Amino acid sequence: MYNYEKNRDQVVKDLDRVIRLIHMKADEIPEEEKAQMVKETVEHFNTCVSPGWINYRKCVSSETEGSAVLEWEDGGSYFRGLYENEKFLDAMGGFGIYVAGHSEDLIIDTVKAQLDRQGLHSQELIDPLRGYLAKAMADCTPGDLQQCFFTNCGTEAVEIAMKLARFKSKGKWFISTTHAFHGKTGGSLSLTAKGIYRQPYLPLLQQVQHVEYGNAAAIRTAIENLREVGESIAAVVLEPIQGEAGVIIPPAGYLKEVRAICDELDVILIIDEIQTGMGRTGTLWRCDAEEIVPDIMTFGKAFGGGVMPITGLICRPCMWSEELIENPYLLGSTTFGGNPVCCAAAIAALDFQLKNDIPGQAREKGAKIKAGLEAIKAKYPTVIQDVRGAGLMMAVEFFSDEYGYEFSKEMYNQHVIISGTLNNSKTIRYEPPASLTDEEIAKILDASDKAAAKAKEVFGL
Repeated sequence: MYNYEKNRDQVVKDLDRVIRLIHMKADEIPEEEKAQMVKETVEHFNTCVSPGWINYRKCVSSETEGSAVLEWEDGGSYFRGLYENEKFLDAMGGFGIYVAGHSEDLIIDTVKAQLDRQGLHSQELIDPLRGYLAKAMADCTPGDLQQCFFTNCGTEAVEIAMKLARFKSKGKWFISTTHAFHGKTGGSLSLTAKGIYRQPYLPLLQQVQHVEYGNAAAIRTAIENLREVGESIAAVVLEPIQGEAGVIIPPAGYLKEVRAICDELDVILIIDEIQTGMGRTGTLWRCDAEEIVPDIMTFGKAFGGGVMPITGLICRPCMWSEELIENPYLLGSTTFGGNPVCCAAAIAALDFQLKNDIPGQAREKGAKIKAGLEAIKAKYPTVIQDVRGAGLMMAVEFFSDEYGYEFSKEMYNQHVIISGTLNNSKTIRYEPPASLTDEEIAKILDASDKAAAKAKEVFGL
């Protein structure tokens, strides 16, 4: 007998209970049910997801005697657990997802309206929302960027961008940078520079050369040296601001110089805006601030308005060769990419961005937070080494990763959520939503001040 036949009645009973819970707000769930949910969730993660996942999260700690906070609701600048005292101010922004805030009404209502009419599409007829979204992207991205390909997550968008670059250029080598992060699937991981993520899967894509970030001359040298020995170049791939490296902003003029080098040497330039785009850094796209037009630009994270997962790329018309016009499936045939529900979310997210000047809000509110963090750095000069960022993409770098961990733990105790960066263990990032009020900004800074004081006390600095 198959396992599902043996367990069918119990599985149906369990799932019916979960569906009932999904329809309930936290204050509607009985206390004993909440306690059971916490216990079951920890057990399910340890046995059926990953035994290490729970211990990796801040939501389980000795301070809470081993209990876990289950994320259940959100809205505005907050997300909430099951219990009344589990309300957290979001200064992390879901690693860049929540530029528009949590569960913004316009985006939620648009998605609900689409779901009431249709969920996914047939894959055979023409789905209009994909066309409307692509047109909107062509209208609000730099220069002559025009052709879109929609995907489901950031690493998939980078993979398709790499395929497009190779398809168009017929070249093989990619130039990436030290400390870069572009994803963790095979191709994108080849571009990523963090050894701990790469080593278990080596050899990855072999034709990738990493050069120093912020050094345009190093890119020229890499291209010329590869060509000198008979190799061909597919593309240069850059983040306009390195996110997982610890919010590293390159020197002024760097991206313009790289663009000029790529033009001179006839090399495709891919700019990865997955984390920096959608108003996060104070312009709709970071390319706008740098005044460059890439050949291919990837986008994601906040593109779905913090409601639905949708990513993708947009490229110049010259990138779409005759072979792709004849058979677009050569590039990829993602089942769920550009589906109507996710496109509805992205359409509403773009509309919300433009109506409410989210980039302008990010500049203004980011400047207030950054100034406050710089004042805290001056107050605790032995704890905090640096404060940097643009718009609502900021980082605090500590003199040691232990200081940063203590700081982050105390922020959690203050019910303000921040996060580390994958490629820089000493750095904590601040990527809050643009929905922040002045009072919420003050709360973030007050918690940060207390957290720095706590780190100073714990380490006797």
